[in-house]
Amino acid sequence: MYEQEQIKPYGTEGTKREQVEQMFDNIAHSYDALNHTLSFGVDKIWRNNAIGFLLKNRKSTDSVLDIATGTGDFAIRAFQKLHPQHIVGIDISEGMMQIGREKVAKLGLSDRITFQNEDCAALSYPDSSFDAVISAFALRNFQNLDECLKEMHRVLKDDGHLSVVDLCTPVSFPMKQLFYIYKKCVMPILGKLLSKDKTAYSYLPETMDAVPQAERMQSIIEQAGFHNVNFRRLAFGMCILYTAEK
Repeated sequence: MYEQEQIKPYGTEGTKREQVEQMFDNIAHSYDALNHTLSFGVDKIWRNNAIGFLLKNRKSTDSVLDIATGTGDFAIRAFQKLHPQHIVGIDISEGMMQIGREKVAKLGLSDRITFQNEDCAALSYPDSSFDAVISAFALRNFQNLDECLKEMHRVLKDDGHLSVVDLCTPVSFPMKQLFYIYKKCVMPILGKLLSKDKTAYSYLPETMDAVPQAERMQSIIEQAGFHNVNFRRLAFGMCILYTAEK
């Protein structure tokens, strides 16, 4: 068991999965504003980096699975850039996905981008269903990281690609010291003020410290069956892009 799998938003009652679902339902109304505010808007650039990997390495990407899609921003951006036939966004939070469905409907894309309530550790899709699996800022929230990665591998086609972006802790001076202050002080205060949830944005920095990163995460992804696994630090080490092939 990895350290972040033991960290829950609301204490000891219930499983991590149940508590993460509750947390995201609680903050769904303010999630987009918080994401963009806390990252100073560069979360959009980080997602573009993940999509850029697919654009560079694939001739076509007809089917995409967006893991922990939340309010659907990554799925929408992937559709605009990759022009697939279909994107499925999955999440355990109906509150988050409902906002995503409303966004997609306004864009007239409800027949191209759909949302389903799925647990990443036990996906309902057949083997080799998707050309690409993408995910943003979700690894720390998984109750069983190994099983989730194995499922991502299973549902990918033989020539499929994985592209995952996640927050991480900078390792170089002075970003390491500045980011420590930001995540311990600024992030929880802003999160509490904007989301009205006292624990959600204290949980975030705690899991950021605990989740496997860089070489360790690269090895974990390889153990799930992927090859050509690489990572690249973005934004002075505040974010990491993990990429892999089936």
